[in-house]
Amino acid sequence: MTKQYETVIGLEVHIELSTKTKIFCGCSTEFGGAPNTHTCPVCTGMPGTLPVLNRQVVEYAMALGLATNCRITQVCKFDRKNYFYPDNPQNYQISQLYLPIARDGYVEIESGSGKKKVRIHEMHMEEDAGKLVHDEWDDTSLVDYNRSGVPLVEIVSEPDMRSADEVIAYLEKLRMIAQYLGVSDCKLQEGSMRADVNLSVREAGTETFGTRTEMKNLNSFKAIAHAIEGERERQIELLEAGKEVVQETRRWDDNKEHSYAMRSKEDAQDYRYFPEPDLVPIVISDEWIAEVRSRQPELRSEKLERYKREFDIPQYDAEIITESKKMADLFEAAATTCGKPKKVANWLMVETLRLMKEHGMEAEDLSFSPANLAKLIDLVDAGTINSSVAKKVFEKIFTDDVDPERYVEENGLKMVNDEGALKEVIEKVIASNPQAAADYKGGKEKALGALMGQTMRAMKGKADPGIVTRMLKELLKD
Repeated sequence: MTKQYETVIGLEVHIELSTKTKIFCGCSTEFGGAPNTHTCPVCTGMPGTLPVLNRQVVEYAMALGLATNCRITQVCKFDRKNYFYPDNPQNYQISQLYLPIARDGYVEIESGSGKKKVRIHEMHMEEDAGKLVHDEWDDTSLVDYNRSGVPLVEIVSEPDMRSADEVIAYLEKLRMIAQYLGVSDCKLQEGSMRADVNLSVREAGTETFGTRTEMKNLNSFKAIAHAIEGERERQIELLEAGKEVVQETRRWDDNKEHSYAMRSKEDAQDYRYFPEPDLVPIVISDEWIAEVRSRQPELRSEKLERYKREFDIPQYDAEIITESKKMADLFEAAATTCGKPKKVANWLMVETLRLMKEHGMEAEDLSFSPANLAKLIDLVDAGTINSSVAKKVFEKIFTDDVDPERYVEENGLKMVNDEGALKEVIEKVIASNPQAAADYKGGKEKALGALMGQTMRAMKGKADPGIVTRMLKELLKD
């Protein structure tokens, strides 16, 4: 009988906090600057420099801790994690081991296997390292310290997940919470959200954990899902062959869909942690926690219920729209402006999602203004433009955030409502398509569609389809 195996997964998720300056100095955290331009003696680890803690980092970490049902550690401190690596300029990282800022939380997820709580073991603040750039052409490695000292929160889960499905649901929930709080944009492609996967397998029904491996270099949900399936299969093959799984850190290559060993898995003692001597402990009062809690924004679950109640939109619409804070903000502002929430929801769920897919964009990348979407909806409702023209105008709003009123005026896109002019065009179309006209008169309804298409083409789309249909039917009676 074939053995059945269960996968056991825990995650270490790094979320880059969106403060304007770094955790221990005044350098910019902005992504994409020229290499080594967002640096100073502190974040490049120059001798004699001293760190000064950014208060906003603590408040963002507290906000994330509260939103994930964690207990805030009211006296917490920093520790030094010692290791040498070219992208780590001090040869140590300021992190938290003994007294992290938040502990013992959970988030509730929903996946194909139903609802469950994934427990959070701890959440700690730390500084990011720099970034190595490997130039295979020159066979050299260059280092960019712009990211060095950017504030991170690391969220360590308990090993509560059992499939790639559950892992993705957990990551999506964390990303949504962080984005709603405004503490991070969580763009995986820019590295502002990264996940290391700790995975082991065991015979189904047993309580003892197997030997785990940790996988790094995972910068998309697709890569994470592939890595989990690949590592699960690799470990099962080893066990089936009577071999042992080695505890190690592995690197996932998404192009080859294969992982390979980087180093044996370190434990805390390998890093020689000790209390950070240059920073005093952080004392968090009940009042400070209450103040941060009072500023917590409306999260998705609350927004979902309010949208159904206040805007009277279906559950399905509300779920799609609130999946992203950016989309929810666009919806709310546009619906409030034009007072047509269902129509705003339709434009976001159909045309916006279609264009996002075409352009390979996420909701966070949307840059058009809700006011311009509201104006477009008003133009359609007023009969100034028809729906097919509106779609073309929306494409310009999506890419360039044009003012639809001005764009319609400047490009002569207003509907032709002169029935005399329209009748003239329809008569010409009928005369030019005698077979289609005869087919329609003979009872073939589809023929009307062909004549309709010809008329709309002749009018360059600037006619009301309802009026065209009515006039075609009237003229074909004769």
